[in-house]
Amino acid sequence: MKSKTVYWIPLFLFLNTNQLLADNWGSWRGPNRNGVSPEKNVPLQWSHDSNVAWRTELPGPAGATPVVWGDQVFLTTIDGESLVLMCFGTDGKEQWRRQVGKGNKKARGDEGNSASPSPITDGIHVWSFMGTGDLACFTVAGEPVWKTNLQQRYGKFNIAFGMSATPVMHENRLFVQLIHGDGKPNTQEAIVVALDATTGEHLWKVDRITGASKENEHSYASPVLYNHGGTTLLITHGADYTIAHSLLDGKEIWRLGGLNPQGKSYHPTLRFVASPAAADGIVVCPTAKNGPVFAVRPNQQGDLTDSDAVLWIRDDHTPDVPSPLIHEDLVYLCRENGMLLVLDRETGEEVYMNRTHSHRHRASPVYADGHLYLTARDGKISVVKTGRDFEIVAQNETGETMSASPVISNGTIYLRTFEALWAIRNN
Repeated sequence: MKSKTVYWIPLFLFLNTNQLLADNWGSWRGPNRNGVSPEKNVPLQWSHDSNVAWRTELPGPAGATPVVWGDQVFLTTIDGESLVLMCFGTDGKEQWRRQVGKGNKKARGDEGNSASPSPITDGIHVWSFMGTGDLACFTVAGEPVWKTNLQQRYGKFNIAFGMSATPVMHENRLFVQLIHGDGKPNTQEAIVVALDATTGEHLWKVDRITGASKENEHSYASPVLYNHGGTTLLITHGADYTIAHSLLDGKEIWRLGGLNPQGKSYHPTLRFVASPAAADGIVVCPTAKNGPVFAVRPNQQGDLTDSDAVLWIRDDHTPDVPSPLIHEDLVYLCRENGMLLVLDRETGEEVYMNRTHSHRHRASPVYADGHLYLTARDGKISVVKTGRDFEIVAQNETGETMSASPVISNGTIYLRTFEALWAIRNN
């Protein structure tokens, strides 16, 4: 079966070297893939009639976080049964939309749909992955470059509430964790794959072997990169383990077990949702359902379980859905119930745990200029001052359902609700 279509148009065979500029937000977790923005003077307060530069209606709901490069904003969404990638100018005007796939499926009522993975851009191309397995590359002008379907290539997904993992890109390669299979005929095994970002060609595939069973084989988490001190690792998360891989060939470098130990207390439905967080010298690995949080030293090899590589373990209060955020000497865990748990980065000791807003939190926290932005499903964004003392600076309402994380680019906060795309700027 033919699984890849290549459109023969001129290609840029290089990447923009300005990917880490403060005004670009090219991937789900931002310029450094850690939820941290280096920008200053970011809006703290807004309302429907204050600091809202514009609001543009969208054709359908989705939880995918937008990405921004220069004067363009890209997001994925549904349009009826079509799964589309849309491009807006930073003035709020639609520039183009392209169909990536068809056959949207709702997940768990209002929890999500097939447009859950977020797009990626380097300012030259933009990549869009959908829950159907459709993966497509376009130029930022909307010209098609290549398209493939990962289910056709590697086997059908088997995951209860739909594929939601966003690929990660590094040095012109896309990395995808596909750890949702059960080994049945025509379904994919647990694998990690790398593709050439310019052509879509297969580069490597490795098996991701664990002892997980039943629903634990599923994972809604996205892979992350550790890229500090000359060490670059691809971190995958799910099926009871966090595993670090070589980007060159996918070879396993280390693995962390104990996240859901086998035995009488084994939790048969502990599917990971939150992705790990990485900073210099540390990777924080959440679990699910009020389980533990682990912090490890990443510059290691082999089995890190119960080793000196484990910096600390917090026995409970994992964030469950929002991913951790590491900034300076603190680790911030926004739990799905709105509790903010802050831990000392070196020791794991609790600094404080306080409630921000009593509602479901699905979006991951974002940091800018001394503040955290925490987004609830009812559209309320709590702005919390960072540091060792709990202080809510503002709570801002959109009145619209949200599960996408905020995006900060060139002084503007972009909010993607189920109804619209918002631009928040200081007046």
